Amino acid sequence: MCEFWMSRKPFEGKIEFLEHTADVYVRTCGVSTQEAYENAALAMFETITKTVKVAQKEEEVITVEAEDLYALLYNWLEALLVNSETKGMLYSKFQIVDWTETPDLFTITAHVWGEKFQPEKHPQKVAVKAVTYHRMAVMHEKEGNAVLEFILDI
Repeated sequence: MCEFWMSRKPFEGKIEFLEHTADVYVRTCGVSTQEAYENAALAMFETITKTVKVAQKEEEVITVEAEDLYALLYNWLEALLVNSETKGMLYSKFQIVDWTETPDLFTITAHVWGEKFQPEKHPQKVAVKAVTYHRMAVMHEKEGNAVLEFILDI
């Protein structure tokens, strides 16, 4: 589904925006599940603005938990979206530093970097209203790569 290679294009092999009539349909890939989740966060903020223009000035720690990988993806993106809205922040770098799985709970702790939204610096693309479960998929390829698909309500 996803090919991994070094590229001059910043998102090639990591993020793909798929066709959808009304919302933003995203596929992200990673050589691990953690990397695919990091790329999902990057894709969400790339939907909002050009992430290459978002300086990594401020670092925050985000922890989310959920009962399965689908809810974990939802909670991860939702926590970042709420944080962005309430603090006026944009993020451009995501690093999951702890991934814990038990039979009943998945927990991730991540460091995220970004800066306050500045209208003169950060071009606005579209506002993401919410993350949805509709057409959400969490897949693992035989090579060990992870693939996520999800829709952002705009």
